[in-house]
Formats: sequence, structure tokens, C-alpha cells
Amino acid sequence: MNEFLTLNPRVAEIPASMIREIASRKRATSVDLGLGEPSLAPTSAFLEAALRETLERGLRYSPNAGLHELRAAIAAHYRYPGMERAENVCVTTGSQEAMYVALKTLLDPIRDELLVVEPCFPSYAKMAKLEGVAVRGVAMLEENDFAFDARRILDAVTDRTRAIVICSPNNPTARVLSRGEAARLIAGLAARGGDPIWLIHDEIYREQCFVEDAAEIARDYPYTIVTNSISKSNALTGLRLGWLIGPERFIDAAIKCHAWVTSCADTFAQRVALQIFAQPDGIAEHAEWYREHSRGVVEALKASALRFIGPEGAFYACIRLPDGRRSLPAALELLEREDVVTIPGAAFGSTFDGWLRLSWVAPLPQVREGIERIAAYITSL
Repeated sequence: MNEFLTLNPRVAEIPASMIREIASRKRATSVDLGLGEPSLAPTSAFLEAALRETLERGLRYSPNAGLHELRAAIAAHYRYPGMERAENVCVTTGSQEAMYVALKTLLDPIRDELLVVEPCFPSYAKMAKLEGVAVRGVAMLEENDFAFDARRILDAVTDRTRAIVICSPNNPTARVLSRGEAARLIAGLAARGGDPIWLIHDEIYREQCFVEDAAEIARDYPYTIVTNSISKSNALTGLRLGWLIGPERFIDAAIKCHAWVTSCADTFAQRVALQIFAQPDGIAEHAEWYREHSRGVVEALKASALRFIGPEGAFYACIRLPDGRRSLPAALELLEREDVVTIPGAAFGSTFDGWLRLSWVAPLPQVREGIERIAAYITSL
């Protein structure tokens, strides 16, 4: 029967996740520096309060756009100019759905092109390709440790470019877009004239930012769409609760798209999020832990004598392989020889193929042990 099964060629052409493939090879004994998933326990009070409300009121559908009080709380927390109202927010099933809905709502496959700033999480390009949207990447320079470069981004813009995706703090590089580079990018886009080019800012690691000079694009550029969630900030990756923030006209259209994709986000998850936003620093509850943890990680990396990119944000660090070494074979060999799980840089773009990404959410002694084993492996090459 399978020989008569015809699939969407766009789906058939997209490879499975290299990140998940490597992570699935983890053994019980492995030092796991692979998946970007917090190891902290979620705050039980948020879950318990949401459960009490659920037991009292049931677990019905929410409105398509999400609970009005949650939308209002999210908008009030960030207060991006012109986006301060509940009508500027659509609650989604995680930030991944938020990004998919943003791309599907905004981009016309016949006319538009998406520009993705690399290295970056691979889902942006895969989502666009699923929709038949042309995608190009613009790579930041290795000699600058992949720092965001507004001039390079602007030089990559064409007449077809409709939107640019920027993840800052970045996965995988942990670099942060500075306010100066953001200002240069915004000025360059404004000077082009014609239809505006949208900036889609993936802020999923916003609460893990360790530098003061960090741009929030939506504060200065009205054609900005923001995606975010409580997954990384509050160690709730499995709850799948995210959101879109944007101009009201865009959000109206995004809600229509979101409604046909998932109807509405999980009502229990929305109640948990409401509890988080009800606390003044609820969304940033783990921020100081990550800041302190990053200092210990950097000390361990310096002691290893390896070339690395220190984290300005997120919870990643990246280690350079010797020249000529490809990241996928290296990651597989490292797992086999040293029992350490890392993610190949090739998963994040071809220009990052000489690097390994480390997720340092594990307890610090385990992270140190992993870095020492990586150093031993690289020294042996």
C-alpha cells in the first residue's frame, strides 16, 4: 500500500532535526550538554494555584486569542510602544507555534522572501520552506565570534525581502544584539523606503541576558513582531505556552491563522502563565541563577584552553573544533569516545560547521566534567 502514498514534497524534502537525532543517542552514563532545556524545577506555587482554579472552574476552551487577562498581562509587562494592549497579543502553543503563525500570516510565498540571521535555530527556515516561502541566510562572521553585524544584514536585503528573523540572545552563539547595531539596522531599513521590512525578534532567551547593552527591537521599530514563551524563563518547556506581540492589525490576522492551526492554547497552561505574570519578577525568577551559573561555565572554559564563545545570554557556549573538522562526525565521535552529548554546529548553518554547541543547564560539576572531556578529545585529534 505504501507505494501508492503520495506526500507533500515540501515535507519530504525537509530533513529531520539533527539536534534531536544527536540527543536521542544519549546514554544513561552520558554527560548531557545537548538539548537546550532547563534543568531547574518549576515553581510549584504557580502550578498549584492554576490547578486550584481549574478544579473550581473546569478546563474549557479559552478564546482563540487566549485569555483576555493573560493577553493584557503580557502586553502590560513588556510595554512595547504601540503594543501595550491585550489586542496586541496572541497566546500560542509555545514560541515555536508563535513563529510559525508569524511567518504564515506575514509572508506571501509568491512574492516574499525571508532573511534569517545565522547561525540560528533551524526551525525558522524549515517553517518557511513548509509554506513554500523563499529563504536566504546571512551569516555573521566567525572572526568576530559571530557578533551581530547590522551592515552585513542590510547588505543581504533584496527587493523581495519581507521579513528578517533575529534571535537575541542567540541560539546557538549566545551573542546579544547591541543597541547600537539595532539602531543601525533600523535606520538602514527605514532609509530604504517602499513597503516596510518586518523584524521578527525571537526573544525566547530574553530572561537569560548577562550584558547591559541588549537591544529590544520593538521599543524602537514599529514593524516588529516578538515571539516568546515561559519555556526557558520558568523551566516549563513541556507546558507549551508562548505568545506573539505585534501591531494590532497584524495580531488580528495572526489570531485567525492561529485559530485554524491549534484553535487555542492550553487553558491550564494559560492559568499558570497568569500566575507568573501576577508576580513582579515572576518571568525573571531564574535569571540570577543563570547569571551565576554562566560565570562558573566561563571559568571552566578558560581553564580548558579551548577556543570558545563566552555567553552574553541564553544558556549555551560554543567550542571551536580544529581546522578541517566537521561538527557532525566530531559530535558522534565525542559521544562514542568520551560519552559527552553536544550539538553539531552544522545544525545551525553551514558557516557554523566547525563548532560544537554546549548547553550548560546541568549542575556545574557535570558541566566542568563535560568540558574537560571535550578538551581531552580535541587535544587527541
